[in-house]
Amino acid sequence: MDLIYWKALILGIVEGLTEFLPISSTGHLIVVGSLLNFNDERGKLFEIVIQSAAILAVMWEYRAKLASVIGGLQRREAAAQRFTLNVFIAFLPLAIIGLAFGKHIKEALFNPITVACTSIIGALFILWAEKRRHIVSVESVDDLSWKDALKVGFAQALALIPGTSRSGATIIGGLFFGLSRRAATEFTFFLAMPTLIAATVYELYKERALLSSDDLGMWSAGFVASFISAFLCVRWLLRYISSHDFTVFAWYRIVFGLVVLGTAYSGVVSWSAA
Repeated sequence: MDLIYWKALILGIVEGLTEFLPISSTGHLIVVGSLLNFNDERGKLFEIVIQSAAILAVMWEYRAKLASVIGGLQRREAAAQRFTLNVFIAFLPLAIIGLAFGKHIKEALFNPITVACTSIIGALFILWAEKRRHIVSVESVDDLSWKDALKVGFAQALALIPGTSRSGATIIGGLFFGLSRRAATEFTFFLAMPTLIAATVYELYKERALLSSDDLGMWSAGFVASFISAFLCVRWLLRYISSHDFTVFAWYRIVFGLVVLGTAYSGVVSWSAA
């Protein structure tokens, strides 16, 4: 197997395993892509492709809920309309801020050192969220008000900073705002659908000049790896949170950040050149 296919498989698995965990998929892809020397324009386009596979995985997992909501909208059911409106409201802050400042953020902050620092900072917020008293006012995703959704949406917008983690920002933000652990996690999954679909379509259109049929094999390998690993990860996470908190992810983020910083400042890895 060509080296490029191994890179595709590795990055696909990394994307699938990290997209919905509070550890930052973008951050891990930046770091792993640097190590694999696959952070050029072709690599950036590939990341968009494997991200779409992760979206499809979570949509497949929640296909029954999605079908119920679509059917409810057709029947003009209040619950389905409220759920859809909440997802749309939560999506808006990141979309607006991303369109306004996304390009500048990418140019200034998309590098392994920034990822390492924000990974550690994010970990401290997770530890804080888990140490404080958690008063639940929203038990399930169907109980959210539009104000709850908007607050979670602003939390998600923090994920524009690489290494913050979109899932981490929305889940931990949800805990701070009174969502139960399961409600915060599931709403993160549902919010990921329009967020990542919009980002994927926008990036594919913007980078359409890089699309090439020669890369179909590489894309297919990464797509399948990302779909399978994301699907398994989502199922595992839902089981995990039924009896555990998110502290372990905070300590992982700290170790991850320290390893990147340690290798950078010791000269083991020249991240700026990777």
